[in-house]
Amino acid sequence: MTVGLLGKKIGMTRVFADDGRAVPVTVVQAGPCTIVQRKTVERDGYDAVQVGFERRSRRRTNNPMAGHFESRGLTPLRHLAEFRIAPEDEYEEGAEITVEIFSEGDNVNVTGTSKGRGFAGVMKRYGFHGGPASHGSKVHRSLQSAGATDAQRIFPGTRMPGQMGNKRVTVKGLAVVGVDKEQDVLLIKGGIPGPRGGLVIVRLAETATKD
Repeated sequence: MTVGLLGKKIGMTRVFADDGRAVPVTVVQAGPCTIVQRKTVERDGYDAVQVGFERRSRRRTNNPMAGHFESRGLTPLRHLAEFRIAPEDEYEEGAEITVEIFSEGDNVNVTGTSKGRGFAGVMKRYGFHGGPASHGSKVHRSLQSAGATDAQRIFPGTRMPGQMGNKRVTVKGLAVVGVDKEQDVLLIKGGIPGPRGGLVIVRLAETATKD
């Protein structure tokens, strides 16, 4: 078992493979991350490491969190996440984790928060084809039916207008195309959730947990 990295989505570009194919990739500023806390079965009930990313000023950190970092002699960090590890894994508090834990060709799972689209109708949210487009129709884009009429209620999970996006999403099995160890950058094939600048979590595919 191994830990993952927190990072920031920079944007998308393309790289060219050896055979000349253009490969679309997402550029991720992955780490460096600091191990803030080592959790054990004896003390916490499970084995994990708490990892922090992106420095934050003391005046923008509340007192409980500031004390959490100061008790370990660390600078406050903006984002925290936990990764389960095996009991025999040795991770020390204060150690730094970089993109070196990944290699070109690895398969990773990337978790992020999808772009929020606001309140959306069923055509945009679910791809419904809508009603007739002729002048005689008075229903063009609205929901045609909400389900059975004899149930006297709306069944849970019925596809209806509502909030679109802004959800935690995990895209699995993406390939690592490139690793820039000097700039702490990963090139991941395909798209990943979230806007530019959004926080993402990158884990090896075989160790990532289901969200």
